Amino acid sequence: MRTLLSAFCFLFFFSINLTAQTANSGDCRTAIPVCADGMPILPFVDGSGDISDFDTDESTLPSGCIERGSLSSADIENNTSWFVFRAGSDGQLGFDIEALTDTAEWDFALYGPFDQTQGQNFCTIIGQRGIEGEPIRCNFEINSTSFTGVGVNPENGQLGGPFVVGSQNTYDEWINVQQGELYYLFINNFNTNFDGDSEPFSLTFTGTSVNTDQDTALDCTLRDEFLGLDIIACEGDPDITLSALNSPAGPNIINIIWALDRDDDGSIDEVLATGVTETEFTVTSPNSGRYFISIETTFGEIITDDVFITFFPTPILDQVIIAEDLRNNPDIDVYDIEITTSTIGDYEYAINGGEFQESPIFLDVPPGINTVIINDRNGCGMVEEEFLVVGYPKFFTPNGDGIHDQWQIVGIEELTNPTVFIFDRFGKLLIQIDENTVGWDGTFNGRPLPATDYWFRLDYDQNSQGAFVASTTRKHFTLLR
Repeated sequence: MRTLLSAFCFLFFFSINLTAQTANSGDCRTAIPVCADGMPILPFVDGSGDISDFDTDESTLPSGCIERGSLSSADIENNTSWFVFRAGSDGQLGFDIEALTDTAEWDFALYGPFDQTQGQNFCTIIGQRGIEGEPIRCNFEINSTSFTGVGVNPENGQLGGPFVVGSQNTYDEWINVQQGELYYLFINNFNTNFDGDSEPFSLTFTGTSVNTDQDTALDCTLRDEFLGLDIIACEGDPDITLSALNSPAGPNIINIIWALDRDDDGSIDEVLATGVTETEFTVTSPNSGRYFISIETTFGEIITDDVFITFFPTPILDQVIIAEDLRNNPDIDVYDIEITTSTIGDYEYAINGGEFQESPIFLDVPPGINTVIINDRNGCGMVEEEFLVVGYPKFFTPNGDGIHDQWQIVGIEELTNPTVFIFDRFGKLLIQIDENTVGWDGTFNGRPLPATDYWFRLDYDQNSQGAFVASTTRKHFTLLR
């Protein structure tokens, strides 16, 4: 089987020099782009990763098999490394992860495929419950050889088994990729050496697409985006570390310039750092903007890249605008609202436990106390608030079960000088109620009235441009028994 390590013997000395200083990303947001151009991938990994990749405050999260495997003591995000790759051609794809020390126990999870044209925040999706957030291939078991991965184990010829959550496979079956698809690969060392020293592993891509042409199996243009894909983060998130060492220059650097365009308007606002030692730059919340890097190499080349980082706040409700209810339109019997926020984000809205929608406008909202939920689709939180719609119920059921036993204008206390007159269908006045009355129980002189339609007239003072004018509305409702 031809693999990306076919060029290893020719590049051995150069590769060791290069990869010994290759930066590692323990954060999905700054996953290292990898390229199938024959270069071996030999990272050195140490330190825990960013636990928030898995959207939890706990140290373990039941997300696919990335939790404990068959060992109750195993935790996620330990000596972690994140990679991102884009399929450069259609075909079968796999990879081998080889432990290069006796102490390491490497595990992995593969997420995707993602479509970059959709503009999603993939690292927010990863780890969340649901089909999109679960890994498509995953291993968190004790490896019987030095290898784990997808495809065929090169040490013993073991063919990867079907991916089943909770299985004890050490190799999973091939994936079939299509050109342009984006994948994130999480590699984790469960069995850290606890001595503070970094531990290396080897990552080798395999499969029919690699056999056909290893230079096109993975899209090498992604490596030019060595700062990573544009990042969506939340205010208060952990710092984001950008690395110059992930560039094609590797350690062959004689100068680095970091700069910032805060408004992404094409104008540099500030040079942040310069010098050959400035191989990393840390972005703290909430410093949104487009971050630029210019690298001068020992070969006289200038390598540049940029990444747009946006920090979104937790949504804050500004107000629920009651576009129409009995307070401002006595002639309607359906009520509309519009939700506004005092923060900017990619929000979706729901009321009363219903489905989320993109529009902040809701039609035909029921009278009474309602609940609105505003959810930031980038994973930056949600807010839940109650609001009141003044109106009348279309029916009531005075059967003593404690539900809809009384009929009354809902929110009548919000009206000025309200009085309600209830009539039968012949125009006979049955009862007069106001904001101090519990409501009508469906009786007249102590006798229950039949199930049918009844009419009411509501008189109140309506505020019109600062002046109160008498308003009247006449509607009907239904008594059900």
